[in-house]
Amino acid sequence: MTAAVDRRPARRCHNALNTLHSTHYFSPDLGRELGALGVSDPRAVNFAVRAGALGPVGAGTVTAVFYNYKHELVARHVPDVWTTVSPAAALAARLRAVDTTLRRLLGEEALASAEMAEAAQLALRATRGCSRGGRPLYSAHADLPVPDAPHLAYWHAATLLREHRGDGHVAVLAAAELDGLEAVVTHTATGKGMTPAFISETRGWSRADWDAAAARLHARGLIDIAGGTAEPTERGAELRAEIERETDRLDAGPYEHLGAAGLARLTELAAGFARTAALAGAFPARAFGKG
Repeated sequence: MTAAVDRRPARRCHNALNTLHSTHYFSPDLGRELGALGVSDPRAVNFAVRAGALGPVGAGTVTAVFYNYKHELVARHVPDVWTTVSPAAALAARLRAVDTTLRRLLGEEALASAEMAEAAQLALRATRGCSRGGRPLYSAHADLPVPDAPHLAYWHAATLLREHRGDGHVAVLAAAELDGLEAVVTHTATGKGMTPAFISETRGWSRADWDAAAARLHARGLIDIAGGTAEPTERGAELRAEIERETDRLDAGPYEHLGAAGLARLTELAAGFARTAALAGAFPARAFGKG
């Protein structure tokens, strides 16, 4: 029997990298940059900057790769957003917003530090262990040039690693027969995801949609909805744990490529930057938890 491989260190590294990557989604700087180009709706902004690497795609593609957004919401903004801003302009605006956001959250000294340069080098090295097959968001972002500034190169690498894991995660969710909303309902039930209110606001799901998904999950024995609050059953908790383990397995390449020493050092650096950003108010409290 083959001994189980502990991939939790790689997941911890990913979580720290993803935290810093995600800061720009909550930043007023992103809205300002896209607003100056004529895109003012926050959801249209999100679709434009994250899907921009794919080119001027339609709503079906965005719904498929984002996975947990209601298609009708996506279709209200895509492909119309491309008549206002080109994918290339959206990506350039995104990078400007990231630059401004990281300067504000981390400070100029951190951005110019040897630690930031080291983190960028390690994260970029990890991306050389990524694979393109079956990973549309990762592969599209991997075609983008690496920025010259170390803090932007670090963010770019974190983006690649985030989308690489995310693409694999979507495949695992689909294999587990969880649709996009069911996936977020089960995650939220664990207390580790975003709040139902924030998910509904940003992903386009109504209360009726949410309740219907919860009822389906309850019928499958995955959540308990007694008392009006969703809680994972033992079976549901194990499914979520297995989903994360399988996602870890599919995402092992970058961190194995980095090696144990590199992984430990990148995790240390990434956690420090993520902590600084969080303490600087990068994320709204209402977005996370069971809410």
